Amino acid sequence: MSNPENAQESMLGNESASAAAPAAEPTAEVHTDTLPSIEEQFRNLELKAAEHYDAWLRAKAEGENIRRRAQDDISKAHKFAVEKFAGELLAVKDSLEAALAVQEQTVESFKSGVELTLKQLVSAFEKNALNEVNPAGEKFDPHKHQAIGMVDSEQEANTVVTVLQKGYTIADRVLRPALVMVAKGK
Repeated sequence: MSNPENAQESMLGNESASAAAPAAEPTAEVHTDTLPSIEEQFRNLELKAAEHYDAWLRAKAEGENIRRRAQDDISKAHKFAVEKFAGELLAVKDSLEAALAVQEQTVESFKSGVELTLKQLVSAFEKNALNEVNPAGEKFDPHKHQAIGMVDSEQEANTVVTVLQKGYTIADRVLRPALVMVAKGK
């Protein structure tokens, strides 16, 4: 092989090198700004702030609605708390009216009618946790009893001797204390 062939090969090698060169040659890179401008960032932040404010207003309104509904429920509970008890007392009232409507009454029929009415009333009390306090013979309890006076007695000191008026509790809370006479100490 002669020099011209080497020259051709070297030229072909250069051509292949030059053909590859344009691909390997760095092209001018276009720098695009990937960060949004300050105005765009500000608009996005304003939109987010508006969304958060709207969500806050909705949550505040929902909280006020819940509070208002709860107050309405409480006022209705106070207003209609005695509804069940009042329904029970209607039967007692009806019995009393029926007793008064009878033209010819005997003492026995009147007494039996009053006893039946009393049973209805006691039943209404029991159904509604209204309990009688009759502390005869018990130790004096200032939380449940109201002492009217003290008397000489054979019983132990501070013991209820006489019950002048029964007391009542409703669900373990004193509605009316029992009026009592208490034994003096010896």
